[in-house]
Amino acid sequence: MIKLGLVGRSIAQSSSPNLHTHLGELYGYELDYQLHEPADGSPAALEATLKQLIDAGYRGCNVTYPFKQAALKLADEVKPSAALVGSTNTLLLGNSSIAANTDYTGFIRGYRARLGDSPAGKVLLLGAGGVGRAIAFGLFEVGATELFISDLDQHSAQSLCDAMNAKGFKANAVDKEELHSIAGAVNGLVNCTPVGHYKSPGTPLAKALFSGQQWAFDAVYTPLDTEFLIEAHRQGMKIMSGFDLFIYQGIEAFEIFVDTQVDANKALISFQKKYALQSELFG
Repeated sequence: MIKLGLVGRSIAQSSSPNLHTHLGELYGYELDYQLHEPADGSPAALEATLKQLIDAGYRGCNVTYPFKQAALKLADEVKPSAALVGSTNTLLLGNSSIAANTDYTGFIRGYRARLGDSPAGKVLLLGAGGVGRAIAFGLFEVGATELFISDLDQHSAQSLCDAMNAKGFKANAVDKEELHSIAGAVNGLVNCTPVGHYKSPGTPLAKALFSGQQWAFDAVYTPLDTEFLIEAHRQGMKIMSGFDLFIYQGIEAFEIFVDTQVDANKALISFQKKYALQSELFG
């Protein structure tokens, strides 16, 4: 039995147990994947939870809000993906812990699966949180030339820009008043805010600003067809969904946990079929 888990706050509705259990069934591994919510959002509470997992013989865990940056500081070894982004969502546990960021590598893999070699170009990124941070760095791996970052917390947007510029990328923080002019000048639109989720419907970008771009990505995947992607599709853009990110980051984490290669297309189709996930945009 391979013991895995997810560590974070407000994770009761996570689909990660279903995904990893399904991957285990596909590749002949018996998995026990459990959710673990630390007592509070402090680094000390995270450290205590990780110790409990290690003592209980866990092979690894995924990490989500609000612990992605704190978890990186607790790792004994940091893979290049996590070092670049400055956070981790995947920890391989044992005598020593190894941190990776499969949001970063999973986004790159998903982008190429949907958009091939088409370069990302200039991109407007909405949301500078944990997922937004990983996607921001991933965008430059798929051909982004310049990134414009908008967040309700202007400090968060500027902080992410500073981190990216310090590593040689070109990023600019933009405020709401600049969105109209910026949106019309970019090649891609990216939503890494919670807006569009079942619990917070809508789109973080006015529909009038969906015009002239070539592609769009929405990190939200419940529902699969968000208002953001529906509008992008209506405007003739190529699209990548949050479900793609969910699947590919999970596959990347699973490959780290069990040291095996996964047929991503087979896994995506079988998971979607098993859980009857319907999409008008992706078939």
